[in-house]
Amino acid sequence: MEAPNQSDLRSDLKPQVTYRCKKCRRIVATEEMVVPHERGGGQKCFKWKKRSHTQVENEPPECSSIFVEPMKWMESLQDGGVEDKILCMGCKTRLGSFNWAGMQCNCGKWITPAFQLHKNRIDECQL
Repeated sequence: MEAPNQSDLRSDLKPQVTYRCKKCRRIVATEEMVVPHERGGGQKCFKWKKRSHTQVENEPPECSSIFVEPMKWMESLQDGGVEDKILCMGCKTRLGSFNWAGMQCNCGKWITPAFQLHKNRIDECQL
């Protein structure tokens, strides 16, 4: 049996997904750092006062954020805070927020601990 060459190995690999700050294009996370979660039940998972009464949903909305593992570049973590904003290490633009006690995604699912990056503040790039 013949050993695979380098070009065969590269074609089998899935492209690496990276997440970049939209403003300064600095890499803030990679696919391996993303904490996957199952979509929650949508509006019925929220408190009565936070539900949208005009919209009847059959399916939970698309998640507007990704949740990642805590990373060294997140300055607020090093200060020992329980919850705070997550700022880009390059341009200091707000990318999201974190809370060690957890947060609720817009799909209704609770993530604990939560390090949330808003999709409208980052670009998803394939390498």
